[in-house]
Amino acid sequence: MAVRTTVGTNTPAGGGDDEAEALIVGGGPVGLTARALLERWGVRALLVEKHRGLSPFPRSRLINVRSMEIFRQLGLAAKITAAAFAPEYGRIRFRDTLLDRDFATAAMIGINAPVPESPVIGVVTSQDRLEPTLLAAASAPVRFGVECIDVVEEADGVVALLVDHSRGREVRVRARYVLAADGADSTLRKRLGIDSTGPGALGDFTSVLFDADLDHWCAGQPAGVYFTSRGAFGPLYPEGGWVWFFPTPEGADRTDWPRFVSQALGSGAGPGSGAGAGAGVRTSVSRVQHWVMNAFVAERFCRGRVLLAGDAAHAVPPTGGLGMNTGIADVHNLCWKLAGVLRGWAEPSLLGTYETERRPVADRTLGQAVENTRIMLQVQGRRQDERQTGGGAPERVELPWSEQYFAQLGLVLGVTYRSGAVLSDGSPPPAVSGAGTDYVPSALPGRRMPHLRLPDGRSTLDAFGEWFTLLTPDPVLWGRQATAPWPMRIENLPPEHADLCGITPYGALLVRPDGHVAARWAGRPPGDSALRHALAALTGGMPRT
Repeated sequence: MAVRTTVGTNTPAGGGDDEAEALIVGGGPVGLTARALLERWGVRALLVEKHRGLSPFPRSRLINVRSMEIFRQLGLAAKITAAAFAPEYGRIRFRDTLLDRDFATAAMIGINAPVPESPVIGVVTSQDRLEPTLLAAASAPVRFGVECIDVVEEADGVVALLVDHSRGREVRVRARYVLAADGADSTLRKRLGIDSTGPGALGDFTSVLFDADLDHWCAGQPAGVYFTSRGAFGPLYPEGGWVWFFPTPEGADRTDWPRFVSQALGSGAGPGSGAGAGAGVRTSVSRVQHWVMNAFVAERFCRGRVLLAGDAAHAVPPTGGLGMNTGIADVHNLCWKLAGVLRGWAEPSLLGTYETERRPVADRTLGQAVENTRIMLQVQGRRQDERQTGGGAPERVELPWSEQYFAQLGLVLGVTYRSGAVLSDGSPPPAVSGAGTDYVPSALPGRRMPHLRLPDGRSTLDAFGEWFTLLTPDPVLWGRQATAPWPMRIENLPPEHADLCGITPYGALLVRPDGHVAARWAGRPPGDSALRHALAALTGGMPRT
């Protein structure tokens, strides 16, 4: 479908209705990632964001291993890593106040050092550093200061009503589909009447961005976040700056924030600090943001031609750094399906597998984030109890989890999809770790394809993109299979990986564009049309001609 009016980044349209194949509502990391993914597929997208620019607040501050694998696929991983903190910041530390010694610490596995299960490492970085990189990753038009306030579905598409706040007028956009990534307070989710499940609003919180010289207490013990009895502190950027977030106090509108931050920094029981050191640290507050911590999952991820992603579909408390990353995985799952429908090699029914696959992940992630929050409070509560029993608190506190707790690799790498977009080979489903820590690589249909080395040294994950991939030790045998009109590439899987993948030297794995195994044949193809029939089945039936 041609775009009737060509617009550039932040350029308002002229008269008449605009057209797009996909309208993305929301310019945060999830919407921007969707824009980059869809552009790779050749889908004409338009992104609108109600704010006048990218967020100036750090917000999400951790990109996990799975998200970095997705950004590697987009060619962005190296740039994101270059602007992020060094791996040693992939750690959390517990202190009575920021200026005290640690009484406990734990590594963020997959952030603090490479893991053998992936070709990449996650990073600690701020969302306001990530978003410009994502914005520059695609050329599809973006309009800031434009809010989507309603959608009306028609026979072959959607008409979206937009308000251009900079020009004070309403405009309409016709799109084949709408991807709503407009946040936890999603206008479109409410307009569609989609309810949610879960605890809901957990409380009002405040984030304060400030500058202070804290090297004496933190430079030798770096961390992505320091949990204290007075809230959580984290370094903002490698070159400086801090963020402090905590429950919003009464009378926040009358607060002297520089003085409040200095008090919160603490007494400084560390070596050479002396009592009252917090009051002696000069602070300069640059921004203050009040926000609501939400915890819910939408009852539906789609209605008609409108699909929810990110916080619009699931709002996850920040403990553990799971929220933004879950939204990035949402659109990685969705965009190839949307492209297939728009290009005619998939039926619209394929889009129904998006909710089937991603909603259980959101439910489990929300449960894990709530549990993360509970045990963070348990650590501080245990510390307070020990301080009140007399005799002084011990220097170390035993953490209520193993060192592997913050790995969460089972949660981010061990997702297993069960839907019509996965063809079961009869294998029993894998056991699920209650804490999401255990990850055992598997090529079971529905699982993320394990990271293995190909003959040319690439990772198997580097073989995936805007196509289906067939991994087989016998590419000549399987190369006789017809695959048109589906985009397909065949890759040589070294025979030594066959056993781990559950196939013989004549077998094959069919991997979806999002890196999840769609089908597995242990031995030779069961017929000349085996691959074609599998592709037709998992994309909703034979393609339209």
